[in-house]
Amino acid sequence: MRKLAFASLQVRDLDLSKDFYTNKLGFEIAVQTPEACVFSYKQGDASFAIRKPMINLEGKELGVGTSLWFAIDGNIEDLREQFTAAEVEMLGSINTTPFGKTLIVKDPDGYNITFLQAN
Repeated sequence: MRKLAFASLQVRDLDLSKDFYTNKLGFEIAVQTPEACVFSYKQGDASFAIRKPMINLEGKELGVGTSLWFAIDGNIEDLREQFTAAEVEMLGSINTTPFGKTLIVKDPDGYNITFLQAN
């Protein structure tokens, strides 16, 4: 395997999640169907989808151990301010890692979305 071609997250409420990703995080809708929504981030190459469940999710915990990482071009402190104003749940503060600075947010289903300002 040489690269991940695509990622899709199953969500409990497609409309709620679509609103979170577009209005709170700033993702752009690339393709939308009644079953799924494909996003891109700031017109970049990264894309992923949220979709209605393919299996019964009743009583199941979603998002545990899952994190999608998105590289950003701007300043991560500015992004944190935007997320604070949008009342996005952030998991801790900005972290300095060997890769650069990261900021992790939690989506409505518990998936971690990590934003990376590379070194």
